[in-house]
Amino acid sequence: MTASSQPARPKVPRRLLDGVLLLDKPVGLSSNDALIRAKRLYRAKKAGHTGTLDPLASGLLPLCFGEATKFSQDLLEADKTYDATMRLGIRTASGDAEGDVIDTRPVSCDEAAVRASLDAFRGDIVQVPPMYSALKRDGKPLYEYARAGQTVEREGRAVTIHALELLACALPDVTFRVTCSKGTYVRTLAEDIGEALGCGAHLVALRRIGVGALTLDHAVTLDALSEADDAVRDAWLQPVDALLSTFPRVELGADATRRFMHGQRLRLDEIASFDGSNGAVPRVRVYGDDGRLLGVAKAADGVLAPERLVVSGEQ
Repeated sequence: MTASSQPARPKVPRRLLDGVLLLDKPVGLSSNDALIRAKRLYRAKKAGHTGTLDPLASGLLPLCFGEATKFSQDLLEADKTYDATMRLGIRTASGDAEGDVIDTRPVSCDEAAVRASLDAFRGDIVQVPPMYSALKRDGKPLYEYARAGQTVEREGRAVTIHALELLACALPDVTFRVTCSKGTYVRTLAEDIGEALGCGAHLVALRRIGVGALTLDHAVTLDALSEADDAVRDAWLQPVDALLSTFPRVELGADATRRFMHGQRLRLDEIASFDGSNGAVPRVRVYGDDGRLLGVAKAADGVLAPERLVVSGEQ
């Protein structure tokens, strides 16, 4: 029998899974490659990630399966926490260890100066996005200009550094923990701190330890995932509402559940579980009379308006 006449391999049936996998991504793998591997292991029909983590970085990469993909945008908007190590005295073209060295300067500061320099980077700051980034200019990613040796003007963007803590100072290496808003470039933060110290810097290690309320505590590696059987893998999936834990919870009765799932707006004063005493709560997670997550809704102007609904019965 020739190769061309051999019977085709039977297609592996895809599984309908709903949930969130907290993956501990290794260094050297893109977020999309990590997603593809996990999706293949789960034989999942539908999956997506919640924002990219550079190949140079490791750490928390939440992966969404099935109905959870509807809520991945909420994690894109969430604050992130990283442990980062920068090396003072050396600047690179990309701001990290993968770029060519473009400048070297002596490191004359001490730990006290490093600690003092961090004060200027807490709170609301303005960052100029790096040339080696996926931001687009005239329809082309900035990194394409950078690879061609071109530099284009970039406007500064407002970001928020919620917390910035020195973890270790073994000069010329400095390790810090940062919790920051969406759109913050930790590479740029390291470079700017280096400039403030007068010696320049680049990022040599980055590990994400938190996304919103999610942490590495229950994260699993691809190696562990590969070695596990289906039952163990499925047990590692978090429920869909793990993505929504910061949203206030609203519970509906049987009739309100039916109306909500038909896309109808509900009056807030008819919902006993709604508590508006803490001020504005524009978005809430909504549960039915059986305790099942129904979706998220906007709570404003006296009504609860369905926004995204969970249509699968598995969670």
